[in-house]
Amino acid sequence: MIPSNDTSPAPFGAFAPNAAQAAIIRLAHGTGLKRGAFRPWLSRLVDLLGSGPLDVPYQGASFRFYHQASATERGALFNPDYNLEELEFLRRHVGAGGTFVDLGANVGTYALALARDVGPEGKVIAIEPHPVTHARLRFNTEASGYAQVKLVAAAAGPTDGELMIETDGDNLGASHIVTGTPSGKAFKVPSLRLQRILDEAGASKVDALKIDVEGFEDRVLTGFFREAPETLWPRAMVIEHLSKDEWSGDCIADMKSRGYVEQGRTRSNTLLVRG
Repeated sequence: MIPSNDTSPAPFGAFAPNAAQAAIIRLAHGTGLKRGAFRPWLSRLVDLLGSGPLDVPYQGASFRFYHQASATERGALFNPDYNLEELEFLRRHVGAGGTFVDLGANVGTYALALARDVGPEGKVIAIEPHPVTHARLRFNTEASGYAQVKLVAAAAGPTDGELMIETDGDNLGASHIVTGTPSGKAFKVPSLRLQRILDEAGASKVDALKIDVEGFEDRVLTGFFREAPETLWPRAMVIEHLSKDEWSGDCIADMKSRGYVEQGRTRSNTLLVRG
């Protein structure tokens, strides 16, 4: 069953925070309350003061955050430094006119942040298969006015076809590809090889790539690097490693065997550059 699309069509600004909500957001930004353990409580408090999503600026873009049921959207709403180390790393490798690929783009917290850096002559390819999350990504992209962002409503996979995805609990950001027996909440989405996605987007190079596909990173990357010409290999990569126990092969070790060098590691991600 495909979840209903609850994204509001109201224009950006219709859900601007009220005075009390804005005060709580400012308090979180300036204190330790922005940390992950506090964010669900802040989200509940803000929702008590006015239910619904919130329209706010983030990393130079315009976002409608449905923070109540999305850890990613809560993180970006209450923490101005959310994933900042990863963003700064990517920005060192993607400048004006560059190409950035976001696999598992969620609502665009990476893709739209980097869209400002690549500028109108650059290219951002944002890949997000979940229909509800993709609708939110599309809204945020249009609200931000970024024509350089190409949206792909499919999952990146080792082959073209279909995959099953499902969500654990109510956190849309934790939607993942089903590799075993699907639950009753699983549903099919289109699947495309990354090389095909790049070809259809007209990408002749990739300056940087971020991948967060909840344990499916190895299948996507191994197939791509086995088949793609080296001219399409990214200069820099951010690979989410929190779900590495679900990998069938160590894709980070595979990247290192292909000449990539680890430049850093955060709680969630490994940062690599091509040697």
